[in-house]
Order: sequence, then structure tokens, then C-alpha cells
Amino acid sequence: MAYFLQQLINGVTLGAIYGLIAIGYTLVYGIIGMINFAHGEVFMIGAFVALISFLLLGLAGLTWAPLALLLVLVAAMLFTAVYGWAIERVAYRPLRGSHRLAPLISAIGMSIFLQNYVQLTQGARVRPLPPVIQDGFVLMESEGFTVSLSYLQILIIVVTVALMAAFALLINRTPFGRAQRACEQDQTMASLLGVNVDRTISLTFVSGAALAAVAGVLFLVYYGVIDFFIGFLAGIKAFTAAVLGGIGSLAGAMLGGLLIGLIESFWSAYFTIEYKDVAAFGILVLVLIFRPTGLLGTPEIEKV
Repeated sequence: MAYFLQQLINGVTLGAIYGLIAIGYTLVYGIIGMINFAHGEVFMIGAFVALISFLLLGLAGLTWAPLALLLVLVAAMLFTAVYGWAIERVAYRPLRGSHRLAPLISAIGMSIFLQNYVQLTQGARVRPLPPVIQDGFVLMESEGFTVSLSYLQILIIVVTVALMAAFALLINRTPFGRAQRACEQDQTMASLLGVNVDRTISLTFVSGAALAAVAGVLFLVYYGVIDFFIGFLAGIKAFTAAVLGGIGSLAGAMLGGLLIGLIESFWSAYFTIEYKDVAAFGILVLVLIFRPTGLLGTPEIEKV
């Protein structure tokens, strides 16, 4: 029981990170109906910006962890927001009216470009970060096994829940959210009614990139190592989470992220770790066979 509880905590923590990245996929797909395959690289860039920011703050003598973490989060979100805006302007806006395959290829090209750009500027080696937040609580001990909940795991879960609630309010209760929902339903009609479609789509990319930056910072401080390739793997898993939960649904993205995190954690704990990704994609296939729109997705109604 103690071992199971520890894996549950680990899975929820990992799933929270995947969920934050998956929300970015969901936001973009909900408005323009396309997948931003460069989103994983934005997550990776956010992690590298966080690492550089931590090093600079350490050189400046700022060692109080809460303030340093807050400053790093702000820096990473601002920096990656610019990348999100640039990706929309370069890879998506010129191709918005073209065949769906063109923006897809453009996004994949942007993903490869960002990977190689970071590899050239930061190197291909793994970059470590000393522990920023340590210690935690001991929940229980059973048969020599200790179940612990670290302060960092609590921070990750609390930040994820807070951001999820904030984005739900943003989309459901603000003019920007109404503009997003209008663009999702019909961009032409939304434009005729006074909605600035270009600005709404750009801000959607920016907000998704900021969330990916938060996920990158949390990933860095949780695992302590990053490299230029983490965006590809995390992006694929987050995209899987978005599809599993129902792409286009915020709650679905978070639910899918939690499920992927739990599947990876429990499979690695009780079976061979080499096949944890196979297990996650296998569950996705089974869910889509019986529910093609995902767990919380709704069927797309086509206008004729």
C-alpha cells in the first residue's frame, strides 16, 4: 500500500506537468483547428531560460528560493511568450487559409529549427541544476518503505491547479475568453462582429507558450537535468494527453495529462520501465477505439 501511494504521488506530479503542456495544444486546436507541433520546443526553451536565469540569480547573490523561483517563472514566461507570438506569425498566419497539411509541415519545420537552434547555442550535453527546493513531509512508513511528499511536489500540484482555475475563468468570464470562443465557432462571423481574430489567435499562442514555460520551469526544478531533446518527448506525450482527454477541452487536457503521468509511474514501478511509453500509447488507442473524441471531448458538428 505504501509503495502504491508513493507511485500515485509521483504520477500526479508528472501528470500535472504534462497537463500544463497539453493545455497549450488544446488552446491552439480549439481556435484554428491545427496542432502546434513546435509547442514541445517552447517548453524546452522555457526550461533553458529558467536554467540560465537561476545561474544569473546565483551569480547576483540571490539565494532565497521562493523569490528566485518567482523571478525565474516570470522571465521564462515572458521569454517564451515572444516565441509563441513569433511561431504564430511565421509558421501559421501566412498559411491560415491554405490546406491543413501546409501549416502542419511548417510547424514540424519550426520544431526541428528550434531543436537545432538550442543545440547549437547551448550544446548537446545534459545541463544539470542543483536542487532548489528540498525536504518535505513523511506521510507514512510501512515495512521499511517511506512514503514522502516533497515541498516541490506540493508546489507543482498547487501551481497546476491554480493555473487551471485561472485559465478556466479567463476563457469563461472575460472578453478575451468570449473572443476565443467566438473565433472557435466561426472566425468570419466573429470578425464581422468586431472581434480582432488575428490578435485573439496571437494571444492564444502567447498564453499557451507561457503555460509551457511554467511546465518547463517545474520540470527543471523537479528533475534537475535538461537537454535540447526534452521538448520532443514531452511534447509528444502532452499531445497524447490532449487527445486522450479530448482535444479542445481544458479539463480534458488536464485529465489526459494526469492519466499519462499515472500510467507511466505505475507501469515503471510494477513492470519494465522500457515499455512505459508503449503502455501510455496503448491506453490511448483503446480509449479512441471506444470514444474517438477522447474522454471529455465532444463530437465536432460540421456546418453545411
